[in-house]
Amino acid sequence: MNNDDSGFMRVALELAAEAEEVGEVPVGAVVVRNGVILGRGYNCPISAADPTAHAEVMALRNAAKNVGNYRLADCTLYVTLEPCVMCVGAIFHARIGRLVYGAADLKTGACGSVIDLPAEIRLNHHMQVTGDILAEEGAEKLKLFFEKRRKTATKRHADESC
Repeated sequence: MNNDDSGFMRVALELAAEAEEVGEVPVGAVVVRNGVILGRGYNCPISAADPTAHAEVMALRNAAKNVGNYRLADCTLYVTLEPCVMCVGAIFHARIGRLVYGAADLKTGACGSVIDLPAEIRLNHHMQVTGDILAEEGAEKLKLFFEKRRKTATKRHADESC
């Protein structure tokens, strides 16, 4: 970890909070080159009615638009949750040089938790991966979000039963 990792991850955590405010799963991401944030994104598949609108993809889209190129070589992507297979694929296609994530995703994580695509030598792009940066903050945010969602669903179901 370098000194900037926790600072940029805090920006991603702020974006995750924005996602939560609009009812999305709280995951945020930023794309950084030479200490400058080029792109920002947070989960919005529900509000966008778009299954590809994960935080990583939104940040990559924003960065690519801002620099005028879909290739984001020499960039670092910071994301609060370990990316899924779809997002790792997008990260590969963007040619991100370094991925930094917070909490592991034991259900869909594609950087070592379920499978490890960045370690797959047969693929044509490789990047440095650093995990577990401010993982507790990101994991706690997700845990509380889903607890609240379950309580709301249980209450709604109980109210409908009456």
